Parts: sequence; C-alpha cells; structure tokens
Amino acid sequence: MEVAVGYIFAWAVRKARLVAGRADGEVDRALGAGMDRVHDVVSRKLGQDAALVQVVEEANADPARLSEDSRQWLALSLNNAAKRDAEFAAELLAAVEAARVAERAARVQASGDGVAIGGGVSMHAESGSVVAVRIDGPVTIGSPAPSPPGAAQG
Repeated sequence: MEVAVGYIFAWAVRKARLVAGRADGEVDRALGAGMDRVHDVVSRKLGQDAALVQVVEEANADPARLSEDSRQWLALSLNNAAKRDAEFAAELLAAVEAARVAERAARVQASGDGVAIGGGVSMHAESGSVVAVRIDGPVTIGSPAPSPPGAAQG
C-alpha cells in the first residue's frame, strides 16, 4: 500500500504541475498513464475519502513532501478497502505494477546508436554460436573463411 500511496502523491503532484504548466515532458508522458490508472482505481473505491483529499491538498501545497501522517492515513484507508474487497485489491496491485513498469522504462534511455535495456537480461551462447545485443560488422566464428582466389594475400 505504501507504493500505491507514493503513486497517488506523485499523481497529485503531476496534476498540480500540469495546471501550473511545469510538467516534466518525458517523465510525465512515461509515468502519466500508470499514475492515472492507480489514481482512477483508488478514487473509484475511496471517492472523497478524507485521507485521499488530504494527500492531494499536500501535493498542491508542497510537491516535494508528503507528511508521514497523511502517508499512513491513506495507507490505512487503502488497506481497509483492500481487506473488504478482493477485486479492488487485485485491481490496485495490477495498477501499481503497471506504474512500476512505466517508471523503470522511463529511467532507461539511450541516445544516438545506443541500445538501452530496462529490467533483467539474460544472454547465452554455446557450441560455436554468437549472442549479442548488437553487432556492427561481420562476425567470424572459428577459423576465418579462406580468401577468394586472386585476392591479395597479406
């Protein structure tokens, strides 16, 4: 629930910045859908719950900090709702996981001809094979192929 509270606060901060015209373009686009989903799930269940209203008010007042009292209050409200409604709990868990995936993707960037991979990567090559994320140019495994007849010998 703590992660959900963090996303709710981030959503509220994001909305405050959008209203003020100070959205962080790339990160905002990458995380926006995930945070919107978490907020939609929570607000449909909690409605105008006082804890949720308090978190949004704090985000508007000081987007750098959520008080521990408000964090705990919203976490308790979410825990109580999840205990009473397994469907809500599952929907919230899925929304939080989607936001986490978007957050990780937003942190992975490459420029130029770079290759960026977010998350775990496992590569394995055996028995004379090759594995690579990217190969520029020819690849030779074992002995190089013989030169064609008439080619310059060096």
